Amino acid sequence: MKYSNDKIAGTLFFIAATQFVLGLIVAEALYPGHSISQSEISYLGIGPSAMVYNASVFLLGLFMIIGTYFLQHAFNVKILTALLTLTALGFMGVGIFTHNCYQIHFIAAVFAFLFGGLSAIYSYKLMKLPVSLINILLGLIALSAAVLYIVKQYAGLGAGGMERLIVYPILIWAIGFGGYLIALPEKS
Repeated sequence: MKYSNDKIAGTLFFIAATQFVLGLIVAEALYPGHSISQSEISYLGIGPSAMVYNASVFLLGLFMIIGTYFLQHAFNVKILTALLTLTALGFMGVGIFTHNCYQIHFIAAVFAFLFGGLSAIYSYKLMKLPVSLINILLGLIALSAAVLYIVKQYAGLGAGGMERLIVYPILIWAIGFGGYLIALPEKS
């Protein structure tokens, strides 16, 4: 059975984000005293959970970049391809340059957060209502939380809680986007 580029892209986006959600849960459980409110996600990459976290976030980016290749071939969406590529490179960079390499790590995280939110928003061009509006909302939540995080306004959530409010909408979007692509009717 031959799979179309849109189905392959969707499968890769779905797997990328899902494996990271599960990897994040495992990494948090392996890190004694880790607080989802007070501890930033990146601390998982330098502690007892480093191997799980760094591999999982790197795979998130790797699967996304491969999925982006297939997405471009399915739909010829150059702007979305650029946004997704920068997002994927950001996630891969987070996995390579841990919190110990703070400046490079911070730049990689900014790429993942900024371009991930923009990818969610821009993906509306490929989707129908109401899913397109949901994805715009997820992107806006991620970008708004990123601004609050940068200016250290955590709204009672702590630095870790606010950072998760950036990352989780991007992951939810990627899982939903992948599922949407998988479910598209076959082209004749």
